[in-house]
Amino acid sequence: MLCKNPPIINDFYKCMTEQLSRRVLIASSHPLFGQGLHRLLQERRQAGVEVVGMVATVDEALAALDQLHPDLIIVDYDDQALNRDEFLARFVEGESKLRVVLLSLHSPQEAIVYDRRTLAASQIDNWLEEWTYLDETQKPLIKQGDEIPKVENRRRSVMKKYIHIVVAAVLVVIVAAGLIFWLENGGTAALLPEAASAQAEPIDQLFGLEFKVIAFLFALIVVMMVYSMVVFRRKKGDLTDAEHIEGNTKLEITWTAIPLAAVLFFAFLGGQSLAETLRADPQPEIVNVIGQKWQWSFEYPVDSVAVDKIASPVMYMPVDKQSILYLSSRDIIHSFWVPEFRVKQDALPGGENMVRTLRVTPTKEGTYYLRCAELCGQNHTNMIAEVRVVSQSEFDAWLTGEVAKLSDPVAIGQNVYENNCKACHTIDGSKGVGPSWLGLYGREETLTDGTTVVVDEAYIIESIINTNAKIVAGYPAGVMPQNYGEVLTEEQINGVIEYIRTLVP
Repeated sequence: MLCKNPPIINDFYKCMTEQLSRRVLIASSHPLFGQGLHRLLQERRQAGVEVVGMVATVDEALAALDQLHPDLIIVDYDDQALNRDEFLARFVEGESKLRVVLLSLHSPQEAIVYDRRTLAASQIDNWLEEWTYLDETQKPLIKQGDEIPKVENRRRSVMKKYIHIVVAAVLVVIVAAGLIFWLENGGTAALLPEAASAQAEPIDQLFGLEFKVIAFLFALIVVMMVYSMVVFRRKKGDLTDAEHIEGNTKLEITWTAIPLAAVLFFAFLGGQSLAETLRADPQPEIVNVIGQKWQWSFEYPVDSVAVDKIASPVMYMPVDKQSILYLSSRDIIHSFWVPEFRVKQDALPGGENMVRTLRVTPTKEGTYYLRCAELCGQNHTNMIAEVRVVSQSEFDAWLTGEVAKLSDPVAIGQNVYENNCKACHTIDGSKGVGPSWLGLYGREETLTDGTTVVVDEAYIIESIINTNAKIVAGYPAGVMPQNYGEVLTEEQINGVIEYIRTLVP
């Protein structure tokens, strides 16, 4: 039995109450359905309709049949939690003479009525198979042999849905392609300097792929949101409730599986990129990189009778050859970062046990700038050093020349100044963190305690080894590193004295 096309859902009660009894039981776990229908029927109490109860499960419904003895049960056709098929199967097994109405909010113009008073026993086994399905997603709304109302409208509705999907998908592709084009030609390309190391290549490839995926996800979310706001906005004068939609298990599995697979895929690519940046080449160039407030110095071990290493305020690296950098700090944490190389590593205090390593293979000759990427104090932004990438022959010539220079005590002292003292002491007479070295040797200085001292060899040695013993008036104590007596050799300290002797106004 089918109640066809009442003008509005508010007239549903009329169709039902003209044919059925008056004691009504509502079966639905959805408050919108149950409470709304209850209010609708209660407003028509003069028609003899009485709502005797509301249930949310099959067991509650079967118990209510025995306790409340309803004449009519109205079942929420769209309620998957109620397990409609189980309920109807158990309904036809009973003996009481009542009727069941299946009501769908998706198609409020139609309702199915099962009447056990007229349902033959031979029909019980196959009644579930005698209903026509409009498509795989729709529930059976009419019995075979009845007219199917508005099938053409449903087909148009399905076609319209697929048109929306296609249009939205095309817009997503267009926006994503535009974002990717911008990123490759003016976005990330403008933010990052040109790569200049072998380690930069896998890092840039990984970032490039991640930016493309991010661009697609951004387009997918924003385009779908804007499209829905524009196309599916509430029309003027539309006061109806929105459609109630249940969860979609397939969709939930899909949007869980795809992101999980993407994360695992990028984790695999990240592992490959990391392995490539850590790959060790045979016989790399060794450079000791030392950070201190607020400058960098670089030491190159050499095989020479005169010296065992050379120090430089500028970092020299041969092109197309891997250099292994041993990073350390004399005070606080600093961080080695040359943007063109892409890799970065912290320089930690604590001696040999805290030395970190970093491998870099420069691929382009030129001058780059090393920056500290760790906030390290007042002059952090000025902690910059030159990095010169040169040919192998030019690097060897520079190294040989530096070794020759270090046989001269003055050159040794100047080298120590450039790498350790330049940040605090000037050689032109201008005021710095500490006294200027210009004309310093032989000069009489007033100390913070009011006494005076002549700057001679003994005073300079004492000031290097015991930095806070005698502080010149006007300058703070505790600024000069306390470990120079251990860091500098006797030859280097004597070189400093000889270098200061040469600085006369």
